[in-house]
Amino acid sequence: MSACVFGVMDFQCPVTPPLLPILSSKLNPAPGLFQRLLARRHGGIILFFAAFLGISFLTRVALLVKSVHDVTWTLSLLAAFGWGVVYDLGAAAFASLPLIVLLTILPSGALRRGWMRWLAAGFGFVILFALLFGAAAEWTFWDEFGVRFNFIAVDYLVYTTEVLGNIRESYPMPLIVGGLFTTTAIFGWLLWRSRLPHAWIDACVEHWPARYRNGALWLAGALAVGLALNADWLPGFRNNFNRELAKNGVWSLFSAFRNNVLDYDEFYPTKPIDQVFAHLREELAEDGAVMLRPGEYDTLRYIKNAGAELRPNIIQITVESLSADFLGIFNRASNLTPNLVEIAGRSLVFDNFYATGTRTDRGMEALTLSLPPTPGRSMIKRPRNEDMFTLGSVFRAKGYDTAFLYGGFGYFDNMNYYFGHNGYRVIDRTGVAKEDITFANVWGACDEDLLRWTMREADASAAAGRPFHFFVMTTSNHRPYTFPEGRIDLPSKVSGRAGAVKYTDFAIGQFLRDAAVKPWFRNTVFVIVADHCASSAGKTELPVQNYHIPLIIYAPGGQIEPGHIRTLTSQMDYAPTLLGLLNWSYPSRFFGHDVRKIDPDEAHALIGSYQKLGHLEKGEFVILRPRGESTYKYELGSATMTPLADRTYSSLEAISFYQGASYLYKNNLYRALSPDEFTRYTHQGEERTAEKKAIAASP
Repeated sequence: MSACVFGVMDFQCPVTPPLLPILSSKLNPAPGLFQRLLARRHGGIILFFAAFLGISFLTRVALLVKSVHDVTWTLSLLAAFGWGVVYDLGAAAFASLPLIVLLTILPSGALRRGWMRWLAAGFGFVILFALLFGAAAEWTFWDEFGVRFNFIAVDYLVYTTEVLGNIRESYPMPLIVGGLFTTTAIFGWLLWRSRLPHAWIDACVEHWPARYRNGALWLAGALAVGLALNADWLPGFRNNFNRELAKNGVWSLFSAFRNNVLDYDEFYPTKPIDQVFAHLREELAEDGAVMLRPGEYDTLRYIKNAGAELRPNIIQITVESLSADFLGIFNRASNLTPNLVEIAGRSLVFDNFYATGTRTDRGMEALTLSLPPTPGRSMIKRPRNEDMFTLGSVFRAKGYDTAFLYGGFGYFDNMNYYFGHNGYRVIDRTGVAKEDITFANVWGACDEDLLRWTMREADASAAAGRPFHFFVMTTSNHRPYTFPEGRIDLPSKVSGRAGAVKYTDFAIGQFLRDAAVKPWFRNTVFVIVADHCASSAGKTELPVQNYHIPLIIYAPGGQIEPGHIRTLTSQMDYAPTLLGLLNWSYPSRFFGHDVRKIDPDEAHALIGSYQKLGHLEKGEFVILRPRGESTYKYELGSATMTPLADRTYSSLEAISFYQGASYLYKNNLYRALSPDEFTRYTHQGEERTAEKKAIAASP
């Protein structure tokens, strides 16, 4: 049967029923432009486009039938099908690229050979089967989510083991594959009976000058169509089902890869945007801030702190995968971090500090942007992540030098681009001399090397007379867990995570001892914080206990008093709390609080994964997920959660933070302030703060 798919074999198939000659005559092209285009080497691409567009149209019709009670039966459906053709063409253009290249490089008479005709027939069968399999996959995805392929599908491609296991257990795969095989055979036979493949194969001889010229034209045309088309062109539809029908699944999958975004408004519970920002204004003013744009969709406010501003240097060492459980101050059974335990005794320690996510880019996002972990990829890897309102932008407004230092190659996770386009100088493995790397593995130079580079940068900034803020990101506590031998009492690699943690602790301790002799040491605040935990897996949806990480702020010059803060805190609160400890007054767009200035009973933590978004406050843990939400009773440190009836207020607060952050990103509003804006809003904030104080003091 497969030999008949493109009609490349010289034998007759069985006599057809009376209807098929009629169908054949309908499908048989009349002489003209189409016939001339088909009767040449790259005419097979036209057949591919016809098959792709035809199956895409039938898929759209099938999804429409499936959603017959959900769509709006207006002219917007015609618009959906019209836009659908546009995105089908874009997807077909990208999908045709390998075929264009193949037909261009094959020798002139290659398809005239018998074995090549068999191979072409088999290749055609595989293409048809793949297109139909994709249609079946879209049907099941639509059945579960009510949308075409998106970032959820991208995420599924990452976790292939779980996905394949779920497919095997959920669907009768032998029956589905058998049905698709049979359907492919029927489609291939109908295509053969149309005589279209014959018109191509019989005239596919083309010598190399014309073949390469035409191939270049096809390639340029397909790339132009595919690259020019933008997912943002799709207009808004009142009914989201109508809008989703306008998409093409393959194109949507490609777009999700490229944009790295799972749109909050499409998948998660929402509230009217006026209500969202009204609630956010109440929340963000809990620490005494005054809103600077109270009538607009913005978090801009003025933070006023009493006392003289402190201007120490800040070296923030962000440690890879450092769970709180590794530190003896949280887990008495652990002896892996003697240096950090000793430093903690002279530092301000946050006892209930939680990561917002499970990957390094999520930690960077929260520590620099003070944003909730919105769904999909982090802001570090999203488009339009330049010139955002970051901790670094506030430091630069105060005259600081800001730098990002990383032991590995900073192109990973888009780190160099993000930091470089948000005002930080970037120093990574590619920017240092070979002799500056004494030991390295696949992830990067060892932590001792990285911290030695940090020391050198601090010396240079201090010599220039400029205060500095460094974001330092370590790599040694990462598989394969290799590090220089002889530093600690555990061997490299074979000791696994334990050895890596202890080595990083050693490197930080050595760095602080070496820094102690520097003239800038006592005017420097050292921050030790984790990006995320070593493991986030657990029995519950979002295992809060596996997000617990350390935050230690060490000020050898006495600028920040040692002690403990037991208030519930997440990485989102780090930036405003640090600036509050320095007594800074400044305009802010941060979503976090200075946790010292709020009622501990009102404190909260926001944590999430790619798809699930959590909000914990007053023992109530709200989890937002695609197409739903749940509320649980949760006590810190516990490994269990008890389902609760939905709490209206808790739900509103969770939605407000996540929907508000998504809105600001989508509308390009979470921007850094220019120097003039920073000065203007500072003056405005001072005036409003004075007015607020006068009103409060009046009888």
